[in-house]
Amino acid sequence: MVKSVILAAGKGTRMKSDTPKVLHQIYSKTLLGYVIDAVNNTDMADENYIIVGHQAEKVEEFVNSNYDNAKIVVQSPQLGTGHAVSMVCPHLENYSGEVLILCGDTPLITSDTLKSFINAHRELNSDITVMSAVFENPTNYGRIVRKAGGSVDSIVEEKDATQEQKVIKEINAGIYCLNWEKVKGAFSELKTNNAQGEYYLTDIIAWGNNNNLSVNAHILENNEEIYGINSKSNLAQATSMLTKRTLEKYMTDGITIVDPNSTWIDPQTEIGKDTIIYPSCYIEGKNKIGENCKIGPFAHLRGDVTLEDFVKIGNYVEVKKATIKSHTNACHLTYIGDSEIGSDVNIGAGTITANYDPLSKTKSKTIIGNNAKIGSNSVLVAPVVIEEGANVGALSVITKNVKQWSLAITRAPMRVFEGWVSKKLNK
Repeated sequence: MVKSVILAAGKGTRMKSDTPKVLHQIYSKTLLGYVIDAVNNTDMADENYIIVGHQAEKVEEFVNSNYDNAKIVVQSPQLGTGHAVSMVCPHLENYSGEVLILCGDTPLITSDTLKSFINAHRELNSDITVMSAVFENPTNYGRIVRKAGGSVDSIVEEKDATQEQKVIKEINAGIYCLNWEKVKGAFSELKTNNAQGEYYLTDIIAWGNNNNLSVNAHILENNEEIYGINSKSNLAQATSMLTKRTLEKYMTDGITIVDPNSTWIDPQTEIGKDTIIYPSCYIEGKNKIGENCKIGPFAHLRGDVTLEDFVKIGNYVEVKKATIKSHTNACHLTYIGDSEIGSDVNIGAGTITANYDPLSKTKSKTIIGNNAKIGSNSVLVAPVVIEEGANVGALSVITKNVKQWSLAITRAPMRVFEGWVSKKLNK
């Protein structure tokens, strides 16, 4: 198994935020979460070391709350990427396997790419392998300088590159695979003789060559996967790229996306075939949508939502932490939260599940049985159970359980005052 080292110590000044850069989110997942999950989903890594620095306590809280196989290592002060990796040396003193090094601000990297990279490292019988990419415009990237036989001679940062080196289009993608036992000595020998006065991780390439190690590069197929986040603009662009990738997969799997340009779906959501997603929908978090469902337009699923087959969630309907069984409709202007809803239920326009108590700050559940009908503009005040076949009259506020096949109605009787308008106008 492989150990990973994920660099997450940077301040992210250009984000202009009190939140650490790696804890910014795309949909409901942090940037760092995407990277850790990509590593874990290779099924090739058993332990991850997260290098933290700026606002370390916030990053540590996130990691410890979400991952059992990740350890925090503090880098203080931050003296460069090479210095960051050196922080794990005491933890890996007796380790002799492979170490995967990557950055915590590249959320588009995939587990398939990482698996291919590790396998390439092994097939090349390499001691140091760097992931590379080919860009038509390589400005601001470190260049891969190869030897005549194809192995890597060095990585030269833009600010340190000669004019001849700046023409090179193959760049450093920032991901490395190391045979740790052979390479760990590099991190006590790195120098700061560069424009930044920092310990560069890239310098292990030259160190490897000086110590007669096998040093190679593996070219990435999809350059988007190494897109790094340094600003809110980058964050928006990465969200757009991830969304496009996600929607393409859904459409390949038989889901109809009417307007991909206005549809946003979290890749953690599962969707069954023949479901139609209408324009201007936003679906975030982990959800499971069945087959032959219709979602939208202008629908919002906020996470922890399960829709069985043939469910319709219509325009301006918001659903959160709810299970809705087959052939149930919620077509207009409705909020469904913390709810269990049966099959063949019709929820009228303007219905609200009032599930939050602002005084106790607790949320309660609404349960609606099979074949129930909820009239328009109703408020269901949780905790409440509407049993099988019960009907709720329009404009009702339901605060008590409703027995099966009963009618519940709370509105005042209608009164008509004949001639009232005429009398007013004649005054």
